[in-house]
Amino acid sequence: MVTLREITVDNFWDIVALSVDEAQREWVLPNAVSIAQAKVQPECVPLAVYAGEQPVGFVMYCVDRDDGEYWLYRLMIDKRFQGLGYGRQALERVLDILRADGARHHIFLGVHPAAAAAVTLYRNLGFRFTGQVFGAEHIMALTY
Repeated sequence: MVTLREITVDNFWDIVALSVDEAQREWVLPNAVSIAQAKVQPECVPLAVYAGEQPVGFVMYCVDRDDGEYWLYRLMIDKRFQGLGYGRQALERVLDILRADGARHHIFLGVHPAAAAAVTLYRNLGFRFTGQVFGAEHIMALTY
């Protein structure tokens, strides 16, 4: 079972060491960059993804400064653990957290359209393309 955990001094280096496959690196920033972003943007919530006691990925969400809506800023599963359902389980855990906030009813994310597995995952959980494009990322939204 996948759990989301706070990033601490005890797991920091394990999470920083996780990485995606070479072909996916243009789509996902390194976890160290995301953790640094959370330091200067305290509205960001970085979390480690664990399968049992094994760190397998990273996720970060926030209430965006510009639009006041929830955004999934990062979701990555280490290349060694992809294809095992951990990404879906991690995203389901995040969605449970965000849906519990009755003040908001939308979750947005940006995805590179060539990231077929990510697009499929997001669609399967109810996200739809909005037609907006920011840089190389196409925006998807989930309304709940």
